[in-house]
Amino acid sequence: MLVDKRMLAGGIALLGTGMILVTMIGGMLPVGHEGMTVDEIADLRIAQQENKDYVNLSGILIAVGFLLALISFGARRRGGAKREEKKQAKV
Repeated sequence: MLVDKRMLAGGIALLGTGMILVTMIGGMLPVGHEGMTVDEIADLRIAQQENKDYVNLSGILIAVGFLLALISFGARRRGGAKREEKKQAKV
């Protein structure tokens, strides 16, 4: 089976990094408290949206790593076996 090891290693690294980031960022969800002012509520919503955006970016990192790992199984190396065209005999 042809596997490009560099692409596979890069895909696994991106996949692992993305999973670690999702776990870390997901655990740091900003939480409000009772009796917040309007400005504090607005800041809290902005912080929650930023957190959600970072989780989405980490998810994209996971997806790119997964695709890179999948592509590595079908990647052909350059300079490998050359195809030869067979000429048919003319009758």
